[in-house]
Amino acid sequence: MHPALSVIVFTTASGAGYGLLALTGLVFAAGGFASMPRGFGFCAIGLGTALVAGGLVSSTLHLGRPERALRALTQVRTSWLSREGALAALAFLPILGFFAGWVAMGLVDGPVRLAALAVALLSVATVHATAMIYRSLKPVHQWCNGHVVPVYHVLAAMTGALLLNALAHLWGAPSQALAAFALLACVAGAFLKERYWRFVDEYAAPSTPGTATGLSALGKVRLLDPPHTGSNYVMREMGFRVARKHALKMRRAALLLGFVAPALVAALLSGATATVAATIAPVPALAGVLAERWLFFAEARHSASLYYGADAA
Repeated sequence: MHPALSVIVFTTASGAGYGLLALTGLVFAAGGFASMPRGFGFCAIGLGTALVAGGLVSSTLHLGRPERALRALTQVRTSWLSREGALAALAFLPILGFFAGWVAMGLVDGPVRLAALAVALLSVATVHATAMIYRSLKPVHQWCNGHVVPVYHVLAAMTGALLLNALAHLWGAPSQALAAFALLACVAGAFLKERYWRFVDEYAAPSTPGTATGLSALGKVRLLDPPHTGSNYVMREMGFRVARKHALKMRRAALLLGFVAPALVAALLSGATATVAATIAPVPALAGVLAERWLFFAEARHSASLYYGADAA
């Protein structure tokens, strides 16, 4: 599939934002952060919301008619895209309540904790809906598998934990539990992503030119003449190809930047060095996730490409 920059930025930024909001909400709802100053809450909730909003705005740039984006909310019963949009819009209500209660009024219990819990639950639900948009597309073998949804959730938790850990250090309240969680999320992310790449490499798509045409019983099917003499939308958007050697380089970059480097940083649980490391850790992590997202789209092949000469989807 064509790796559109707007969608890559959207999935990276919104995932990190929802991860940050979910963890902030969960810790607050459990009684944590009660002694933290309002400025910390302003940064945590504000940064998470800014990443989510920026990601959502970026996602509309991929639409042919962005002014019709609101129509995506009309098919909630049947479309994961509509569910994602509805959940994203709904999440802003408890986010506003959480921000107003904690940051504006300094409240740390009662309804504010309920709002924090609602923020966490809706953030997780929105990330799940985003992942299911791709998981539900049966014509794309690289997306319609059991690895996609866990990867989305873990990447959101990892980037969110790294951002929250950095904020905690900057506000002079480092948490070994939070740093340990970020380290665990990095390890889990690397493990799940390796499993996904192994699946992509080792398991062939069920669709071939033979199954697509129904002529597989006659032997190997190959294209005699192309259906078009020039490029078209299907070929541009669904027939993107990335060279194997380039894909391997991008995988290494994504693994080192997105998981290994942040994990080494998160392993520094105490001391002045830990504060500096925790502050810069989200930078390589987000760069690595951008590379991982690019590959997620570039390595995906729609079964429609079989009609344009592809040997397999």
